[in-house]
Amino acid sequence: MAGLLRTYLRPHRRVLVLIAILLLVQAFGNLYLPNLNADIINDGVVTGDTGYIMRVGGIMLVVSALLGVAAIVTVYFSARTAMRLGRDIRRDLFRRVEEFSLSQVYEFGVPSLITRNTNDVQQIQMLVMVGLTMMVLAPITAIGGVIMAIRLNVQLSALLLVTIPVMAGVVGLMILKAVPLFRSMQVKMDGVNGVLRENLTGIRVIRAFVRTVREEERFAESNADLTSTALSVTRLFALMMPALMLIMYLSTVATIWFGGQLIADGSMPIGDLIAFQAYIMQILGSVMMAVMMLMMIPRAAASGERIRQVLDTSPEIDEPSGTGRLPQRGRIELRDVEFRYPGAEDAVLQGVSFTLEPGTTTAIVGGTGSGKTTLVNLLPRLMDVTGGHVLVDGIDIRDVPLEHLWSLFGLVPQKAFLFTGTVASNVRFGRPDATDEQVEEALRVAQAWDFVADLSEGLDSAIEQGGANLSGGQRQRMAIARSIVRDPQVYLFDDSFSALDYSTDARLRAALAARTQDRTVAIVAQRVRTIMDADQIVVLDRGRVVGLGRHEDLIEGCEAYREIVLSQMSLEEAG
Repeated sequence: MAGLLRTYLRPHRRVLVLIAILLLVQAFGNLYLPNLNADIINDGVVTGDTGYIMRVGGIMLVVSALLGVAAIVTVYFSARTAMRLGRDIRRDLFRRVEEFSLSQVYEFGVPSLITRNTNDVQQIQMLVMVGLTMMVLAPITAIGGVIMAIRLNVQLSALLLVTIPVMAGVVGLMILKAVPLFRSMQVKMDGVNGVLRENLTGIRVIRAFVRTVREEERFAESNADLTSTALSVTRLFALMMPALMLIMYLSTVATIWFGGQLIADGSMPIGDLIAFQAYIMQILGSVMMAVMMLMMIPRAAASGERIRQVLDTSPEIDEPSGTGRLPQRGRIELRDVEFRYPGAEDAVLQGVSFTLEPGTTTAIVGGTGSGKTTLVNLLPRLMDVTGGHVLVDGIDIRDVPLEHLWSLFGLVPQKAFLFTGTVASNVRFGRPDATDEQVEEALRVAQAWDFVADLSEGLDSAIEQGGANLSGGQRQRMAIARSIVRDPQVYLFDDSFSALDYSTDARLRAALAARTQDRTVAIVAQRVRTIMDADQIVVLDRGRVVGLGRHEDLIEGCEAYREIVLSQMSLEEAG
């Protein structure tokens, strides 16, 4: 965590110096006030010198006012610095996650990444905000208080030899037990967020299968687990605070007891005893401030470690150093491609080789788990191959700048995702400068204009997050329109017609054929009718290409393809 704080506090060096100076002013001012108070009592009250009391009292008022101003300014700059630090960490976390491959996102887990960018950053912010107001004040006040107490009376100062070690021992023991509990809390918070996210995104499925009670029980289990750990931490600190307060009160009683004896035998003025009590309270108060810091450090340290894990993870997909651009013909060639997830024994794809030519449509079919979606994600380099090569226009995609590579593709993912906004803003996500006419044309090609025109505000109709206010077929057509308005060189449709009825499917494919005559098109589909007219069909089975050719050829020569076809239609219908 120390390295993380150094990195993100470095740009605020000047403000940190100002805060340190203001804290020094506060520390010395706080140490000066008891001494003035002792002078008023010893040289003013005892002697009855009203003028002296007024003069020294005025100095005390001025010092107190300056301390108040310094405290306000310190808190302001400390809070501002902490908020800016949190802003910078969240920014860098977001940018790093944006650079991750899909497999890296899956490895961390979406709920965990959300927690790290919110709750974990908040723990660091709180530590910095509190720490900046105490990092100088507490140690200077404690050390200065000890010096001033010894200066007043060496005999009474011997009490500190007992008080401070006992307090330090109590605090150290509690912190030692709290650190692993705080680490566990953050992990269990990931679990709660994961269950909550699943329930919110899958609420319709949960209700449809009457699993509401079971999901409530699952959330309750995760929530109870987090609560149990949180209570364990709370109990530790609930014991610590009364113990520290007891030590403070006993120290005060001992000071008054032994100080009273010193006053009685005339070896200590009463004003010095009152000042000594003030210094004892300042010393113990500084220890209490340090305790507040120590209470926050274990949890912030656990959070800092989790943040570091993300920031220190190098993206699997490296941005190439070259700045060359592709000819943009859209020819894609796969040469002996292999892909396996980190830690997996078996490869998802093995020895995959074929070519997608401009002006042609390539269909990719296969059973569940055959690697179709993985293959589609490799083409625009959303994930990197672990073996072999993917070439675009003769250039390995790992040698092409990512933004330029991605600009060639129009991807319609398996799960059509829409963003909060309007119909127009979602379609323009594919091309921000698209006119209303171009948006409408894309919607017409995608067979989405009919239902959009029926919406109350047309293109300006609101779309909820994820397109929750649209049907599955409507979301798919909107996602297709988003890709069409982009007018890419390569269209990738990952099972993007599954929610459409047969007539809409047919109209959409006919409209797409006219729109994509000179483009490269790859379609992952479960319906044979969707891909029967493709220029070539790639048949995958357990990550390997077991068939490659046109529909008529594969019916005769590929048993895996024949089984897929006959599971959906008769041999006569298949031609």
